[in-house]
Amino acid sequence: MNTGTLDIKYIKEGHQGIATILAFALIPLSGFATDIYIPSLPTMAGEMQVSNVQVQLTLSIFLISYGVAQLFIGSVLDSFGRYKIGLYSLLIFAAASIIIANTHNIYLIYLMRIIHGLTVGAIVVAKRAYFVDLFEGDQLKHYLSLFSIIWSTGPIVAPFIGGYLQTVFGWESNFYFLGGFALVFALLEFMFSGETLKHFTDFQLKKIANIYATMIKTTSFTLGIVMLGLAYCMVMVYNMTGPFIIEHHLHLSPVIAGYSSLVLGFAWMVGGFIGKATINRPFFRRLAINSVLQLVFVILMMLSLNFISNLYSLIFFAFIIHIGAGFTFNNYFTFCLSKFPKNAGIAGGLTGGITYVIVSFLSYAVVSLVPAKDERNLSYSYLIMIVISLIVMFMILRVRKREELN
Repeated sequence: MNTGTLDIKYIKEGHQGIATILAFALIPLSGFATDIYIPSLPTMAGEMQVSNVQVQLTLSIFLISYGVAQLFIGSVLDSFGRYKIGLYSLLIFAAASIIIANTHNIYLIYLMRIIHGLTVGAIVVAKRAYFVDLFEGDQLKHYLSLFSIIWSTGPIVAPFIGGYLQTVFGWESNFYFLGGFALVFALLEFMFSGETLKHFTDFQLKKIANIYATMIKTTSFTLGIVMLGLAYCMVMVYNMTGPFIIEHHLHLSPVIAGYSSLVLGFAWMVGGFIGKATINRPFFRRLAINSVLQLVFVILMMLSLNFISNLYSLIFFAFIIHIGAGFTFNNYFTFCLSKFPKNAGIAGGLTGGITYVIVSFLSYAVVSLVPAKDERNLSYSYLIMIVISLIVMFMILRVRKREELN
C-alpha cells in the first residue's frame, strides 16, 4: 500500500496529552450505547407496543454488530489508519442516534442499532490500538490494565443519566444525548487528535487471514476471550432483566433502576481495581479463587430467597458477583491485548469481536431460557454462566499443565 499518496494528519506532539484523554474518554462508548437506555426498556416496550423480548433485542443486535465489526475492523485500521475511520464513525453514530430518537418503528431502530454497533466497533478498536501505537513496556501494561476500569464508567454513569432523562424527557432523550456526545467528541478529535499508525500493513487477505489463524490457534488467547465473554455476559444479563424485575416485579421507578445499574457498574470498577492491584500475583490461582467465590455467592443468593427477596438483597448479591466479573475481565483483557503487540489492531478487534459475539448470543439465550421475572430467575442466570466459567477454568488449567510438560 502506498501511503505517500494519502493526506495523513499525524497527531501533534503537543496534543498527545489531550488526545490520550480523548482516547480514554471514548473507551466507554460501547457501555454508554447500551446502558443509558436500560431504565427505559419497559417504557419503550409499552410506548411502541412491542414485547419485552423485542425491545431487549435492541441490546443483542447492537452487541452482535459491535462484535462482528471488531472481528474485521482491526485489519482495516492496521492498513488504512486509525484517525479518519474513527472520526467518520463518530459522525455516523451521531446521525443514527438522532434517527432512533425520532422514530417508534422497532425495525428501523434495529437497523440503526446495527449501525451503532459497526461504528462503535471502529471507534473503540481504533482507540485501543492508539495506546499500543504510542506506548510500550510497563507504561503500555499500565494503560491496558486501566481499560476495563475506564470502560466501567459507562455502566456507572450511563444508567444514572438515562434514568433521569427517561423520567423528565422520555426515552427518546437518551438517544439525543448519545448523538450530542458523539458530535462533541468528533469536534474535539478533529481539533486535537490525529493519526498514530506509523507502519501501514498491506491489505492482503491471505496475509491477514494467516494472522487471524495464528491468534485463534493460540489456545491461551482463545480461552482468555471465552472468559471475557462469560464475565461480561453476567453484566449484560442483568442489564436485560434488571429493569423489568425492578419496575414490574418490585414496582419501583426507572430512576431506581438507574441507581441500581449505577451501583452495579461501580462493582465492575471495583473488580477492575482489584485486578490491577493483584496483577503481579499468580495468574491462574487468583482467577480460580475468584470463580469459586462467585459460585459460593450465587448459591447463597439462591438460598436467601427462601427468607428475603427485595431490592437490597438483589443488589447485594449482584454487586458481589459483578465484582468477580470485573476482576476476571480486567485480568484477561490485559492478557489478550498485550499478546500480539505487532498486530495490535487485529488482536484488539479479535478480542473485542469474539467477546461481544459470545455475549450477544449467550445473554439472549439465557434471557430467553430464564425470562426477566424475579430475583430467583436472575440467580439461575448467574449460576449458568458461573458454572460454564469454572469449566473453562478447568480447561485452562489443563492447557497450562500441557504447556509446562512441553
